[in-house]
Amino acid sequence: MEATQTGPQGLVTTELRAQALAALCCPDIERKRELTCALYAAAERTPLNPAVRLAPPAGVTLPGRPALPRLVQPKQVAQRSPFTPEGRAALIHAICHIEFNAINLALDAVWRFAGMPRQFYLDWLRVAAEESYHYGLLREHLLTMPHAQAGQHWDYGDFDGHDGLWTMCERTAHDVTARMALVPRTLEARGLDATPQIQAKLRRVGTADALQAMALLDIILRDEVGHVEIGNRWYRWLCQREGLDPVALYGELVRRHQAPPLRPPFNQEARLRAGFSQQELDYLLGA
Repeated sequence: MEATQTGPQGLVTTELRAQALAALCCPDIERKRELTCALYAAAERTPLNPAVRLAPPAGVTLPGRPALPRLVQPKQVAQRSPFTPEGRAALIHAICHIEFNAINLALDAVWRFAGMPRQFYLDWLRVAAEESYHYGLLREHLLTMPHAQAGQHWDYGDFDGHDGLWTMCERTAHDVTARMALVPRTLEARGLDATPQIQAKLRRVGTADALQAMALLDIILRDEVGHVEIGNRWYRWLCQREGLDPVALYGELVRRHQAPPLRPPFNQEARLRAGFSQQELDYLLGA
């Protein structure tokens, strides 16, 4: 049985990449997650036309998202101490925001880039589904975290967020090689480096909610290694197809698209498991 769903403007579609675009356009997060996970579950038996070039419906702004959180410049996002209940809630909210954006980034890779092998689309649908799972874990945890007001709870949207991940998505919208280089293996790979540091802070906090968050981050780090590996694998595949040196090209793409500089410490063990070569790690350490 073919998977079907109602896409933008009520259009019924069965093609896999069109369904990914419909999920990306959806502003309701829970519905977006439902569409994403259903599409991934049915992906092997869903029709795929890699050659077709798709476009969002007229008047639709990507990605579909709720009115909250309010989006501000990265430097305007308030920094709070994880040693306070509100600070820990803000920290989990920030990671939840990253995971929501990561759903959209993966869906965007599926619909946007025509002419790739079938496995490319299946890989990024898997990423979208796993990012949806991560978002759910974090939001459920956020709902249970201590709140200063009795009877109240935290939720996604209660704190400001920024749009740095989607900004790079837009900058690389017309270049699949740049997208693979600068989103999964640059911006998302920063999570491999940051997670152990966040966990160390939560360990020092030592409260029940902090220790539970540490355990959730173990799950997320495990999966994110695989997501970065997918980005590395397809980046190298594209470089090989074009006869390009992946290390030299990476530096050029960073400059061309104004990617943020990466600074140590790097989680070298996780990066090696995610498919970075020692040459690439040496480049980062010397960049």
